[in-house]
Amino acid sequence: MKRSTNVAAAPPRHRVVIVGAGFGGLFAAKALRRAPLDVTVIDRTNHHLFEPMLYQVATGLLSVGAIAPPIRDVLRRHKNTRVLLGEVTDIDLAARELYLDTRGRRSVVPYDSLIVAAGATQSYFGHDEFAVHAPGMKTIDDALELRGRIFGAFEMAEVDSERREHWLTFAVVGGGPTGVELAGQIAELSRRTLKHNFRTFDPAEARIVLLDAVDTVLPAFPAPLQRRAHRDLEDLGVDIRLGARVTGVDAEGLSLENRDGSKGRIEAATKIWAAGVQGSPLGATLVRQSSAAMDRTGRVTVLPDLTLPGHPEVFVVGDLMSLDLPGVAEVAMQSGHHAAKTIVRRASGDERQRPFRYRDLGTVATIGRFRAVLHVGPVRVTGLAGWLAWLVIHLTFLTGFKNRLGTLADWTIAFLGRGRSQRTITGRQAPVRTRASQPGRAADERPSGQPDTGERAA
Repeated sequence: MKRSTNVAAAPPRHRVVIVGAGFGGLFAAKALRRAPLDVTVIDRTNHHLFEPMLYQVATGLLSVGAIAPPIRDVLRRHKNTRVLLGEVTDIDLAARELYLDTRGRRSVVPYDSLIVAAGATQSYFGHDEFAVHAPGMKTIDDALELRGRIFGAFEMAEVDSERREHWLTFAVVGGGPTGVELAGQIAELSRRTLKHNFRTFDPAEARIVLLDAVDTVLPAFPAPLQRRAHRDLEDLGVDIRLGARVTGVDAEGLSLENRDGSKGRIEAATKIWAAGVQGSPLGATLVRQSSAAMDRTGRVTVLPDLTLPGHPEVFVVGDLMSLDLPGVAEVAMQSGHHAAKTIVRRASGDERQRPFRYRDLGTVATIGRFRAVLHVGPVRVTGLAGWLAWLVIHLTFLTGFKNRLGTLADWTIAFLGRGRSQRTITGRQAPVRTRASQPGRAADERPSGQPDTGERAA
């Protein structure tokens, strides 16, 4: 005769959902690896993107895989974590549910704690039509498209002598780190990498124009470093136009309005937008259902502990939170880690609120080979020393030993020699936005795998 036993069912584990697998989301997931919680990471792509190095994909320095490892592979040893591919279309804060769209398949994901690390998208300051002819630099698709446009322009200059000057003019809008780094790399590409590659013209004839409406490059850096970066860019042959606001972008170039009210025009085949970001559209979803506010860039105001006002179970981290902090990777990493640790403490019974304290580890921007500026507290480093520090910092932040080793090999070839191993372009890479915008061309006629111009949440 069998004895009956009453075994109490184990209570359900706390469910943590992380939206976005950028720096904030990934570091939150890593901090939860050993916690007795069920973690779900949701992203609309299958990779974690090292966004600060996208410009190196666009200029042929690095491969896509070097800066975009698969999320599932990064988190493969996290036994308490699952990864879902899909776009979060809505959030119901009252029901504590997310609505997910995975290539047309709809599903609902419940949560007990939510970390929103959806990041930011490109901002054209109310002129989204500029994106057709001036792609931004926020996704792998953007970088590959720009690679096609940049290298394709040199190819066209070889066969179209009448419009050679037009093909060899590159306009970069935005004087922040992305714009500065991109302009410097295009200059080195034309002066060093492509030397002796063409027979009917010298690639060094290329004109690289860097534009911004403000009166300095790298405005977030101390004035001495701004001046050094300006001088280094000019030494590379970059034409710097400050105090110039872009008022129009078309297939042939850009229209400008200078600070004194005068108008201008730059004829350029390749236009690149590296000015301004705005928070993910998911920010507006959170604001509508809470007492939180939104700043002018679409970021969500949060409490000192990074929670959404009125919803202590919801954390907003990284580029989507508004907390008077710079929009850099280190802020995202530290805020994601803080949110995760707060959830772990609460699960253990510690309900005390602990404000997020950001530790500033400095800011660095590279201008070109052996040229960079680094700012860490009172320390300011330039030239070769700053460039070596930039190398170490970026190698450290890369995910995975193989990615670091491969990146180091590519950098050695490019910086000590002249070669760049990632110069392959295809007919699908550029100019897909222009083709997609042609009258009579439907959105579903866009070549497979190419980006659309709409914004999507993580």
